[in-house]
Amino acid sequence: MKTFPAALVLLAIAVPCAPSRAAEPGSRPSMQALQKMVATRTPETRVDSVDQERLVVRRIDVVDEHNVIRLSLASPTPAPVIDGIQYKRAFPVSGLVMFDAEGNERGGYGVADIEGTATVLAQDHVNGDAVGWRVMPDGSVSFSMNQRATVHREPALGDRIIPGTDGATRIAMTVAADGTPAIALADRQNRPRLRLTVTPEGHGAIEFLDASGKVIETLAPEARRTAP
Repeated sequence: MKTFPAALVLLAIAVPCAPSRAAEPGSRPSMQALQKMVATRTPETRVDSVDQERLVVRRIDVVDEHNVIRLSLASPTPAPVIDGIQYKRAFPVSGLVMFDAEGNERGGYGVADIEGTATVLAQDHVNGDAVGWRVMPDGSVSFSMNQRATVHREPALGDRIIPGTDGATRIAMTVAADGTPAIALADRQNRPRLRLTVTPEGHGAIEFLDASGKVIETLAPEARRTAP
């Protein structure tokens, strides 16, 4: 998994740097630069007392300075909003949903109310899922990275962006219910064409697939060495 520089992990601190070259390894910003970066030396990190030991609610919304809902903690969560239009959710979810400055859903974390329940986490393109985790009732786990679907606007809906349908899952990392791990790369038509996996015998393997999903070649050097 990709690791990010500390400045990105800390929500993109605005670190000034020379436009012509990157900072030398081990360098540090000057005090003058730090003064420009500091918002306050006394941030609010705690409260004096608890107002109430327990709140029992169905939904809590956090709004920005323009009263746009930016976070919603709810059971169930509100249905997804894409470019100002609200659509039915595929299945009920209870958890936390995040919205952009226009009030459009851009990701969330929750428990899906399907048979056996599942935990889900997603971050979104403007018209559909971008990346997502799922832990399914059968014990399988998946992480997917999706190409953004073609952005279409519908005149009948006020020229708004509509949900995408052609966004292929280009990278899928899975652990199947039987424990088989795999990393699959797919083409633009959402067809897996290359898969890294471990065979039932415990051998590492690279599988090449045709457009129909059939494995046409397998590279498993260890399996060849141990074959009778």
